[in-house]
Amino acid sequence: MSAALSLTEAAAAIRAGRTTSTALTRACLDRIERLNPRINAFIAWDGEAALAQAAAADTARAAGDKLGPLHGVPLAYKDMFYRAGQESTCGSRIRSGWIAASTAAVLSRLDAAGAVTLGRLGMSEFAVGPLGVNAHYGAVRNPWNSERVSGGSSSGPAAAVAAGLCFGALGSDTGASIRVPAAACGVVGLKPTYGLVSRAGAMPLSHSLDVVGPLARTVADAALLAAVIAGADAADPASLAAPPGLIPAVPPPLPKGLRVAIPTNFFTDDLAPEIADLLAQAEDDLRALGCVTVKLAMPSLADAVSIYGAILGAEAASIHAAWLRERPEDYAPQVRGRLLAGLSVPGADYVTALRARAGLLERLVADVFAYADVILAPVWRQPPPRIAEIEAQSVADAARFVGGVLRATAPANVLGLPALAVPIGMISAGVPTGAQLIGRPWSEPTLLALGHAYQSRKGAPALAEPE
Repeated sequence: MSAALSLTEAAAAIRAGRTTSTALTRACLDRIERLNPRINAFIAWDGEAALAQAAAADTARAAGDKLGPLHGVPLAYKDMFYRAGQESTCGSRIRSGWIAASTAAVLSRLDAAGAVTLGRLGMSEFAVGPLGVNAHYGAVRNPWNSERVSGGSSSGPAAAVAAGLCFGALGSDTGASIRVPAAACGVVGLKPTYGLVSRAGAMPLSHSLDVVGPLARTVADAALLAAVIAGADAADPASLAAPPGLIPAVPPPLPKGLRVAIPTNFFTDDLAPEIADLLAQAEDDLRALGCVTVKLAMPSLADAVSIYGAILGAEAASIHAAWLRERPEDYAPQVRGRLLAGLSVPGADYVTALRARAGLLERLVADVFAYADVILAPVWRQPPPRIAEIEAQSVADAARFVGGVLRATAPANVLGLPALAVPIGMISAGVPTGAQLIGRPWSEPTLLALGHAYQSRKGAPALAEPE
């Protein structure tokens, strides 16, 4: 079935004339019609517009026009990236019906690369929360087990890619929001180095922590998407000029003797035995690929977690302050509770937290990256919970639970590090889980090389077929 192709396979097949953009777009639309009612990944889609784009892509190919790297490939995006003249709800009641005046930089880059747009994907309200529940539009359900959360806040992108509703998607990550849903749904997610990808035209949550990145079925797919969207942008003040050609469109060969850190603390705290077993198997696989594993302590990461809340809380509260005063009832209680907590962060604590980041990164380089190139770590430390369990939690209980989920992922955001989530197997809850490969700033080529070599050895997971 054409929907079972990877993104890179789909792009190559269109370019070679083995299939058409129209055929692939129809295959995705058929699966959306059949499966989206079960998982709620798409918040809106436009089949007529997508097929018109696909037909134009096929005409261009037949005419011998120059083709972009994503020519004719059907993609989708989290409903927080703005497109001029179209609605962007940001998963909220407050933004329902809001029409964007301009188009996000990353969407413009996908358009320029020739991608076909299927529609907008569900998300946690205002990207607040790593679980994918949403009181306004319904939870995005895990395509492998509909009783379980899909992870968030890029819940729709992960579920849609896993179920073959699109060939790739864009998400965002402020503390977990690409890696957590990618791991829970069994797909690949890349949280890039802070500043590598423009956030212009995307809903902000925390300007010091937000990044934009791809979700896809394979590491090669994620590399291709990242290569298209990466690059400096004057419209995003945090955008940085990355080293030339930093993101290769094709993962590079695995360097010989790559050193992989195996944490002896922090990530191992409260780690479910079955997840620990899968990580141990992944460690064995990396050694079989020629990597050298080194057991190391992670002394600075707990400190990074301790300042995460002050940074996120203060910055998110400043963005939402007016709505919290004027429209508090339009937030879901759990989301409102987390945002209100940010209003109480003292200014001195916020400034202290920002100033501490550079020192923590220096410590991590001295303690870990002086001895290893990559850290192998879990994404989820416990199985993803049932949706009903999360929806029934009090505001206080929800905040504590979210803190536990974020523990393994937030340090990469605080320190601006790239992290690649890769599936490592299924767990007893009937859903996948994943590992994250964490590197120094600007080490995306190394992470992609390692992730691709690992996935080539293990094989990409099949499409989820929700019941």
